[in-house]
Amino acid sequence: MAGRLDGKVAVITGGSNGIGRACAERFSAEGADVLIADLLPEPGHAAVEAIRSAGGQAEFVELDVASQQANEAMAAAAVEHFGTIDAVVTAAGVSDGDYRSGDIEAQLKRIAQAGEAMAANPAAALTELDLDNWRRVLDVNLTGTLLSLQATASVMLDQQKPGSIVTIASIAAVDPLWGSPSYPVSKAGVWMLTKNAARTLAPLGIRVNAIGPGFIETNMTAALAEVDEYYERVIDNTPMGRRGTPTEIANVALFLVSDESSFVTGELIHPDGGWFTG
Repeated sequence: MAGRLDGKVAVITGGSNGIGRACAERFSAEGADVLIADLLPEPGHAAVEAIRSAGGQAEFVELDVASQQANEAMAAAAVEHFGTIDAVVTAAGVSDGDYRSGDIEAQLKRIAQAGEAMAANPAAALTELDLDNWRRVLDVNLTGTLLSLQATASVMLDQQKPGSIVTIASIAAVDPLWGSPSYPVSKAGVWMLTKNAARTLAPLGIRVNAIGPGFIETNMTAALAEVDEYYERVIDNTPMGRRGTPTEIANVALFLVSDESSFVTGELIHPDGGWFTG
C-alpha cells in the first residue's frame, strides 16, 4: 500500500527529539526521505538510525537554526542527499534563552528562581526580563523559523515545484500564558510570519501553515510536569485533562504536508486538548 508521502523529501528542523523527531518518524513511515537538522548531533544520529532500522531513508545535518549560513547549508544538504525538498517542518525552538534540551535540573532551577522573583515582584517576568534571554528566544524561535523557511522555500522556487511548509507555533501564539513574554511573543511572530509567507508563496505553489500545540510530553515541558503548581494549572486549562503526545502533533503535520490538505494554506491548527477555543 502506498504511503501518503511516497517519493517526497522532508526537512525537519529540531528533528532530534520531541515533536520534530515524531514528525521525522511519522513522515518516514509514510514513505518520505527525511533530513533531520538539529543542534544536537548525538540524538540526531540516533533518530536517523531509528528511521533506517525501520526501513526508511534519513540523513542528519547539524544546524544552528539562528544562523543563515547553517540554514542554507541544511537546504543544500537535502538537495545533495535526496535531490529536492517537498515538505518542511520548523520544529526547532527554545522555551527560554538558557534552555538546553533534556537538562531538567537546570529547568527546575530556573522555574524556582522565577517563582522567587515573582513572589518579591509580581511583575518581575516583565520588568526584570533579561534582554540577552529575550534576544536568544526570538533569534531561535522567530528568526530561526524565518531563515529555515527562506532556505527551503528557495529550493522549491528554484526547482519550480510545489511544496508544503509547516511552522511550529504554540497556543502561546494566541494566549500569552504566564511568566516571561519572550516565548509567547516569539510564537505570535511565527504565526504572523506564517500568514505572510502563505500569502506570498501561494501563487507560486507553496503552502505554508502553522501548528499551535498545547502542552505536549516533550523535554521542553518535562520540568513543568514535575512542579505540582504548574502542572495542575496546565491540566486545569486543558479540557481533555492531559498533555498531548509528540505523535499527535506529527499526525497534524502529516495532514498539512500531504495532498489531503491541498487547499489549505495560511492556517493555524491547535492540537491542544481544548485549551484554546476562541
